[in-house]
Amino acid sequence: MPKRRILPYVLLGLINNKGSLSGYQISQEFKNEIGEFWHASHSQIYPELARMKDDGWVDDEDDGKSTYYLVTDKGLKVLRSWMAEPLKDNEESFSLKLYFIRDEHDPLMKTLIEQELQINRDKYSHLEDRLKTVFVDDEQIRNNFGHYLILTRAIERERNHISWLEDKL
Repeated sequence: MPKRRILPYVLLGLINNKGSLSGYQISQEFKNEIGEFWHASHSQIYPELARMKDDGWVDDEDDGKSTYYLVTDKGLKVLRSWMAEPLKDNEESFSLKLYFIRDEHDPLMKTLIEQELQINRDKYSHLEDRLKTVFVDDEQIRNNFGHYLILTRAIERERNHISWLEDKL
């Protein structure tokens, strides 16, 4: 099964959060804000905007210099529906969905954090089990030290992420 395209939802979220954006401004969002954790190229953005316009998710307005995109009611429903889909083992989706929540009292915020917390607790438990299984003694650690470092780094990353999520709840 092909991987689901996330770009249309990212574009909807960006435009929705700003009210309206030109293609250039959208590209700048990818270089700055959202580019910290998700990327799209200029050549991906414009064809996707055209598809989204055909699907009725966005409208455009031309001021003579630039074309500005606005999210339609249908597009907003599509965005919210995607944001409400249960998270899978994909921190990228969590970060994107969380980024597009504007209101700190939006009930979706708590739902997303709780889902991500469960995913990360499961990962943490799995990694701890792997550590106990693979590295049963100091000799195993010495003979596979790089693997040991990577595994303990992954455990620490999950522990930190869990702590952050618990704090945000």
